[in-house]
Amino acid sequence: MHDLAMRDSRPTPRSVPIVAGPLEVRLARSAAELESAQRLRYQVFVEEWGASANANARRLRRDADAFDPAMGHLVVLDRRRPAGAQVVGNYRLLSLDPDEGAAYYSSREFDLSPLLASGRRLLELGRSCVMADYRGGAVLQLLWRAIAAYVAQHDIGLLFGCASLRGTDPAAMAEQLAYLHRQHLAPPALRPRAQGPTCIDTDPDPALRVDASRALRQLEPIIRGYLRAGAWVGEGAYVDHEFQSIDVCIVLPTERMSARHRQNFERKLERPLLSAVHDRVPMAAARACVPP
Repeated sequence: MHDLAMRDSRPTPRSVPIVAGPLEVRLARSAAELESAQRLRYQVFVEEWGASANANARRLRRDADAFDPAMGHLVVLDRRRPAGAQVVGNYRLLSLDPDEGAAYYSSREFDLSPLLASGRRLLELGRSCVMADYRGGAVLQLLWRAIAAYVAQHDIGLLFGCASLRGTDPAAMAEQLAYLHRQHLAPPALRPRAQGPTCIDTDPDPALRVDASRALRQLEPIIRGYLRAGAWVGEGAYVDHEFQSIDVCIVLPTERMSARHRQNFERKLERPLLSAVHDRVPMAAARACVPP
């Protein structure tokens, strides 16, 4: 966890709010809403995932870092909750000019040179989390609906970011990692590569037999969602001991989001979106997190 000192934010891109009953998704508009998002992140990443946190973060119970001021914070607010605790879902967004690529969070773990040289307008996604009681799907659907609107509004050509497998033992995730490498590896022209002292090969044993169905089931739900949308992964992975995770780099050109996937997504949005929220049934298995 990084120090919680904040500096002035860059101007936030425009975002049209999406409202579904008591839920509203939009970019955070105030310091109070950002702090509420940081408290949610602390709850998920530190208290649930076991990520490390310094004394100041533990005292404030907020997950914050030096990247926060430069980013847009897409939040889902539940107006039925008390002020200061209304954020129940979060995504962190960052789009930079090409010469600012080193400022992307993912560049700490992956060489993003192929993406930066692609000529596409990039959008980095990160710090995705949903409060435990809201993991029935409605909140994540709202977040993705807002991301789709943002992509169209800002002419984004490619989405990317770190997606995590929970735990730090590569042997325990060997089948999942090999499956991602063998079935969903990005083409060389759009293939980030893991870098740094804790980077690992995701398919070191060609003799390993992979049950694709089992490996897919074992992946975090958010990663399965990315794959269904047409995403690839970069080469290698990064063991993040701070967040107690193994990270892969998701790469999703917007044109790979098939018409079938978009139509299926829209059909889901047409269903009673708030049923899982009204029931308030915790769904621990439906983890919707992409740290960092």
